[in-house]
Amino acid sequence: MKRKYLKVYDELVQLIQSGKLKAQTKLPSENDLAEQYDTTRETIRKALKLLSEHGYIQKIQGKGSIILDINKFNFPISGLVSFKELASKMGQRARTHLVKLASADPTDYIKEQLQLDGSETIWEVIRVREMDGENVILDKDYLNKKLIPDLTVRVCENSIYEYIESELGLVISFAKKEITVEEATDEDKKLLDLEGFSSIVVVKNHVYLDDTSLFQYTESRHRPDKFRFVDFARRN
Repeated sequence: MKRKYLKVYDELVQLIQSGKLKAQTKLPSENDLAEQYDTTRETIRKALKLLSEHGYIQKIQGKGSIILDINKFNFPISGLVSFKELASKMGQRARTHLVKLASADPTDYIKEQLQLDGSETIWEVIRVREMDGENVILDKDYLNKKLIPDLTVRVCENSIYEYIESELGLVISFAKKEITVEEATDEDKKLLDLEGFSSIVVVKNHVYLDDTSLFQYTESRHRPDKFRFVDFARRN
């Protein structure tokens, strides 16, 4: 028998996904939900915790639980966060599909981005990120093989950053980022569910190890209606 908090969670998810509980409105209080579902506040707290972890609500001190727009995902601009780390907050809502893993000679453009000479080779990794059943991100990664000598399908389907840090023992330190809006390419149209959109939001990253070695250049291509790009700024 399914645990009570999971039943409450499933029912609230259905109400949010159907639009009966609208984005940017408050959920009823824990007391009201406990009465509505004829259960304890502890059960409600467990259900709300799961809703928060999977990106359906945000708990705000003094305001209660606010329903998030599930059609948009917060994508942090600052910081270096892997897709696996973002996806962990969405439970089964996110998946990765590996399209290509290959050792290759870099094009002139990739040589320039990775600051390579003529003798170095790269890893080319192309992955499609699925969210709520739709392919909405195309990630194109290029890594210097001199610094990252081995990559496998398992690693690419899981997390390259986790592999670099946990298994190679390297420290990923910082990145330079550029965000542009570009026309969708034929590759975008083939691999993503664009739903009529003709433009793509492209986040370009040059990623460095703690010794300032440039090991990765990536283009992360996003369907524009699915993400809000967020940052935190402080006035000095």
